[in-house]
Amino acid sequence: MRYFPRRLVFLICFCVFATAQVQAQDSGKVKPRARDLGIPFDGTPGALNAITDVAGVTVGQTTLISGDGKLVVGRGPVRTGVTAVLPRGNDSIADPVFAGWWSLNGNGEMTGTTWMEESGFLIGPVMITNTHSVGVVRDAAIQWRVSHGKIGPDDDWWSLPIVAETWDGWLNDINGFHVKPEHALHAIESAASGPVQEGNVGGGTGMVCNEFKGGIGTSSRKLTAKEGGYTVGVLVQCNFGRRPNLLIAGVPVGREIPQDPAYSAAKSFGEGEFGSIIVVVATDAPLVAHQLKRVARRVSLALGRLGSISGNGSGDIFVAFSTANPGAAAPDHVVDLKMLPNDRIEPIFAATIQATEEAVVNAMIAADTMTGINNHRVIALPHDELRAVLKKYNRLQ
Repeated sequence: MRYFPRRLVFLICFCVFATAQVQAQDSGKVKPRARDLGIPFDGTPGALNAITDVAGVTVGQTTLISGDGKLVVGRGPVRTGVTAVLPRGNDSIADPVFAGWWSLNGNGEMTGTTWMEESGFLIGPVMITNTHSVGVVRDAAIQWRVSHGKIGPDDDWWSLPIVAETWDGWLNDINGFHVKPEHALHAIESAASGPVQEGNVGGGTGMVCNEFKGGIGTSSRKLTAKEGGYTVGVLVQCNFGRRPNLLIAGVPVGREIPQDPAYSAAKSFGEGEFGSIIVVVATDAPLVAHQLKRVARRVSLALGRLGSISGNGSGDIFVAFSTANPGAAAPDHVVDLKMLPNDRIEPIFAATIQATEEAVVNAMIAADTMTGINNHRVIALPHDELRAVLKKYNRLQ
């Protein structure tokens, strides 16, 4: 049994309570997802249409929402949080997974990638938060690993966790440093299989996507038996894009719904694309590190299908991992591996592109209109208008 200082126990309990309060606000509503609105997508989703369709993958989130009105740095308003993706649930430290990453545009951060590239393995969770909270979340991820007895004289002496970010400073008091270690710890400790909350939750709470409200989204694809029967799951924290560029199902939705774009009050933002997107791809296909880097690159094509140009100010960074080959990182003996032939990898590429595209749209469909600091208001993508536009272009399913 582990013992924690009373102060830490209190803070963790407070965090759980605060998060429960936020989630309770939406517990009475069953939010539609993109397919529920008749938006057509390629491919066949898994049972949950979520990254957790990949067996063993768990997701946890801490959502922080408080305050209204004028920005007072250090006090709020607060619109932020943390999202954690654990490749093997509670075994994510003891049994690392093969992984690869790719940066489409580097105006962003994902820590730990240098060693992941060198070693080919992802150890522990993938954490996602806001830009100025990367450090505290990284430290908390190490603290979690230490608390599980995985750093010390008889084990690893160091840790380089994967922590990524996107910027929520339009809605959130980002310089108030409201994300604390206990919030990151709660996201990890509460991670579970099953349905994944989308929209204004976790690290995606204060995010903006194509000048509509963005956030967390997820989707999956199930390959046919002939293709191996593998599952590919994707989770995104989307905060990228400009309204005029937005395409959904090939339709210029952004141009057809031009009203109330975010950032319109900020003349200094100009006309360039800014923001960011973090994408986590999971699969149970037996892929090794260099193949997973190839998979991560394919996320770029999904963003192109959505109209993104990956502008100069956008941090578009992706990580892909495989839950196959358990025990592959064993340090004390030669390991026998399975590897999908490169000639059979194309269905995985297609599934990644399809699931990423749908995950982004799911994030926008799930998100609610949000007002944050200085009464900045970002509208949600209006469902009825979206359906009308798709019908106009004969793309409503």
